[in-house]
Amino acid sequence: MNILIVEDELRITKRIERMTRDIFGENLQSLKYANTLDEAVKFIENNSLDLVFLDLNLNGDSGFDLLTTVVSESFHTIIISAYKDQAITAFEYGVLDFVPKPFNRDRLEQAINRISSKETTATNTPKFLAVKKRHKVQLISIENVLYIKGAGVYTELFLKDGKKELHDKSLEKLEQLLSSSFKRVHKSYLVKISEIKEVIVESGSKYIAELKNGIRIPIGRTKYKDIKAKWF
Repeated sequence: MNILIVEDELRITKRIERMTRDIFGENLQSLKYANTLDEAVKFIENNSLDLVFLDLNLNGDSGFDLLTTVVSESFHTIIISAYKDQAITAFEYGVLDFVPKPFNRDRLEQAINRISSKETTATNTPKFLAVKKRHKVQLISIENVLYIKGAGVYTELFLKDGKKELHDKSLEKLEQLLSSSFKRVHKSYLVKISEIKEVIVESGSKYIAELKNGIRIPIGRTKYKDIKAKWF
């Protein structure tokens, strides 16, 4: 794991670092920290990361200024902040978890475990996904996303207007964030549950999810029974 801590209080930074090293052990490859937004942005632009711990108040600057950018990246983001009233907004941007200050090791470990255990944020669905567009970040409303297709380490977002957008997060990471409204119907597809019109069984034991607009998405054999039992 390659981790960045974005926190302006050295005492808290060291506490997060100590707990994180204890939790990850030898699975931790590198752990760095930044205490300003500019420093964090530069580091993120020039380094490969798996996880960012982010405070929402950095010497008077808002962590949301960084969050609106980093949620389009391939890594997960965990907020560690005393501003509990900002938790819902943070989840709307697609963070993996919100750890309120003051926190203990158990709470931090619970957040970290979501990365490997595939635990979802089912009660905190993002309202939009951020994608990079011409060196800027564009927010795509979840309401406009029909389905998502895996494309290697990236994903393709297929929208209601027929457009397609490339997202830097993997299908597995988006599955964790979108589990309450999207279902993994195939190793390569996440489909919005409310857009499925019917499940079709074709000859040769082929299973298809037909969407309301007529688009047909393959269903994996191991996924069919679960989908059929839950939604149809």
